[in-house]
Amino acid sequence: MRKIRRLLIANRSEIAIRIIRTARKKGIETVAVFSDVDREALHVKAADQAILIGPAPSKESYLAIDRIITAALQSKCDAIHPGYGFLSENAAFATAVEEAGLIFVGPSAAAIDILGDKLMAKELAAKNQIPLVPGSDGPIDDPEDALSLAQEIGYPVMLKAAAGGGGKGMRIVYKPGEFLSAFERARSEALQSFGSGAVFIEKFIASPKHIEVQIIADKHGNVRHLFERDCSVQRRHQKVIEEAPAPIISEVLRKRMTDAAIKLAQVSGYENAGTVEFLVDRKERFYFLEMNTRLQVEHPVTEMITGLDLVDLQLDIAEGKPISFDQSEIHIHGHSIELRVYAEDASADFIPSIGTITKYEQPQGPGIRLDDGFQCGDDISIFYDPMIAKLVVHGPTRKMAIDRMIDAIQQFDIDGVDTTLDFGAFVCNHMMFRKGTHSTHFVKDCYEPQEVDQEVLDVIKKMSNAIYKQWKDKIVVPRTSRGWNNIEVP
Repeated sequence: MRKIRRLLIANRSEIAIRIIRTARKKGIETVAVFSDVDREALHVKAADQAILIGPAPSKESYLAIDRIITAALQSKCDAIHPGYGFLSENAAFATAVEEAGLIFVGPSAAAIDILGDKLMAKELAAKNQIPLVPGSDGPIDDPEDALSLAQEIGYPVMLKAAAGGGGKGMRIVYKPGEFLSAFERARSEALQSFGSGAVFIEKFIASPKHIEVQIIADKHGNVRHLFERDCSVQRRHQKVIEEAPAPIISEVLRKRMTDAAIKLAQVSGYENAGTVEFLVDRKERFYFLEMNTRLQVEHPVTEMITGLDLVDLQLDIAEGKPISFDQSEIHIHGHSIELRVYAEDASADFIPSIGTITKYEQPQGPGIRLDDGFQCGDDISIFYDPMIAKLVVHGPTRKMAIDRMIDAIQQFDIDGVDTTLDFGAFVCNHMMFRKGTHSTHFVKDCYEPQEVDQEVLDVIKKMSNAIYKQWKDKIVVPRTSRGWNNIEVP
């Protein structure tokens, strides 16, 4: 059993601060890394030591494996925590950490390889009788073969990148005439985002819920589930609101899904924190979607209903300690909801809002938790994910949690950039969400974003080629450009 005395966090912003907070409670010294635009970032100030690892572009800093390993060795760290995003699901990084004689706070490289690849994970799930959405057995390269299979499966179908997630390389196709162009766009985006253009096809499930099960596994073969989360409120296949436990699911379905999640972890030899994601249709049929081999953004809602600290568990398991509790000892206490507060204009199809935060007043009160990495005067950079904070609430009942979230949103005052706070209030006040009957199509069906005209597209193009490439296929042409007067072009 190896003791962690000094920990390098290979990440930034709120998740780095979150990890630092728990490490400090455990008496572990922390080392932050930062790019040149993050010199004054809060995570840099929060750590015991901070090391510059490169310029702003991620590939030259937070994705630079050699620079991160060198920083860990030079600062005499025992371990590296990857957080989420960046290198957290990169098997080569996990291998490099271990080869450098350091502890990787996460699963083994082999587990990341197997479960991080959607196709290999689906194959493993199928072998263990975990239900799958009908689709291709592997990646498809030939467009005509792909078109033929899509017709066999039946429209609508989903095109998905085999490597990676977060909505990148993903397309829904409703008609045969749209298929070939969508197929090429999915392959191109997958190659650009993950270095692999492998794409597979599966049946698109109409109006599903996105339910995921949090698991924790140690090096001694013990696996526990920490119940489930509902992550159905999404934009562009990326989550905006998550809650635990999931509303309106039966105990029978909960048992079947948590059993399936534990089985997948066991047969793959998984260790540390992980999340098994499912789609659930209206008849409570569930289908394995993917496994995220890392700590999830939405882990706080699980912590709030279980009273467990997932980062604390991660560090204990990385040191070789066994899980100290049985499944029967974990219970659901109340209800928790998380809103991802993005610097985005929800009224304009959630386009990133770049600028300087000129006012930042945090909400306070019983049952309110804020995981953030910004303060007044900070800039929202074009180089990284635009999430400012995670606003989390807890209440004895779901209704009380929703009402508490509305109150917290009203308290949270941010100026200088557009945010998703108003969108969060819209969701929490919507009858479908309050009843728990919403699906992953909530935004499309219930929230009509403002359409954006060509003038706005030109503004984005001037901002950055990277942002333009990301948005040029998603922006709809013209109706109005309301809400864009505060855009500043660098």
